[in-house]
Amino acid sequence: MSTLRLILGDQLNSQHSWYNTVSNKTTYCMFEMRQETDYVKHHIQKVVGFFAAMQEFSRQLISDGHKVIYLTIDDSSNHQCLEKNLKSVIDSLNISKLEYQSPDEYRLDYQLKNICKTLSISSKQVDSEHFYTNRNQLSEFFKGKKQFLMERFYRDMRKKHHILMNGEQPEGGEWNYDKSNRNKWKGSPGIPPFINFKNNVDSILKSINNCNIDTIGRFDGSTLTYPINRKQSLEQLEYFNQNLLVHFGDYQDALHNDEVYLFHSRLSFAMNLKIISPKEVVSSVLDFYRLNNDEITISQVEGFIRQVIGWREYMRGMYWAHMPEYKKLNTLSNQNQIPEFFWTGETQMNCLSKTINNSLDNAYAHHIQRLMVTGNYLLLTQTNPDEVDNWYLGIYIDALEWVQLPNTRGMSQFADGGLIATKPYVSSGS
Repeated sequence: MSTLRLILGDQLNSQHSWYNTVSNKTTYCMFEMRQETDYVKHHIQKVVGFFAAMQEFSRQLISDGHKVIYLTIDDSSNHQCLEKNLKSVIDSLNISKLEYQSPDEYRLDYQLKNICKTLSISSKQVDSEHFYTNRNQLSEFFKGKKQFLMERFYRDMRKKHHILMNGEQPEGGEWNYDKSNRNKWKGSPGIPPFINFKNNVDSILKSINNCNIDTIGRFDGSTLTYPINRKQSLEQLEYFNQNLLVHFGDYQDALHNDEVYLFHSRLSFAMNLKIISPKEVVSSVLDFYRLNNDEITISQVEGFIRQVIGWREYMRGMYWAHMPEYKKLNTLSNQNQIPEFFWTGETQMNCLSKTINNSLDNAYAHHIQRLMVTGNYLLLTQTNPDEVDNWYLGIYIDALEWVQLPNTRGMSQFADGGLIATKPYVSSGS
């Protein structure tokens, strides 16, 4: 029996059990597709980053002895559509079984299930082996409850996985050190320069340009700074532990005109493509903290871990608990268009100008810039949440719908009527 295994662009998990065995009866397939570059207008660095990471992963699989079919965006045999590409490979290799990892976007999950119904061969869906939770765990946890409070879920995650716990009580006596995570950064302590991995992407840029893919944002030069493979991602994690964790919690909400990343980890892109897992990130941070707790306070570590096992897992759970209806929610009936300056950064409003230009330059902004600056402005000006979703999903290199949608439509725009946020951020005096 010959098996074809599909790998999506955000499923670059080299630790998956799929790869434990090398078999000449198993072929892996990966496709760069217009289907994915065109469903929303993406930042040029996001398209480049995905293709670069996918190509790195393909090369690693081949190096490990696996059989791989990889179609670049400009390959003449690329149908630019998942269904046609799959059926073409299945026919050409006389495949008898299709296997795929559970997609994290409803759109792709729906598409693959429909594709499998039309195939004359058997198919099997397996877990991506990445998250702490499964798709339905959060909805089961909140079953019968009126509110889906993240704090309750986060505390349960801490207990269940024995993270920062003393028996049944939180280590340090507090569950949440958020009040210690709001300091302003005024130039001190110094911020080490981030690692620039200088990944050469000349050929990818050329292919994107030759295919006339419509993108947003800016990209100066031909090297991508973000980690695109496992070696670089582990190096980035170690760099975060050694240089940034010591002050992360204190300044995780800080804004500064001259600093893009402050003490943030720059791991979200690698994590969301599954190059590195949340469990190994949390374990690494905890191990480093245990060895250096004379220098690093618990508020730094808890502030980071809360984002990973609390917020990140909660957002994914809320996404699967409420899709596909969630994507259509517009409780406040906001209908205005997103302002033109969100695509250019040309505005005299300083906070917006800094945040938007930072996003256009780096395909990045941290959570306060996303929620409190651009998000609050778009809600105050009653912008249609469909347009807000498309902007956020397109402009950030780490944006995938499972994490972007509940953040944008829920936390940022209150379009879900309070499923995620207890009140709109703009209703707060601060």
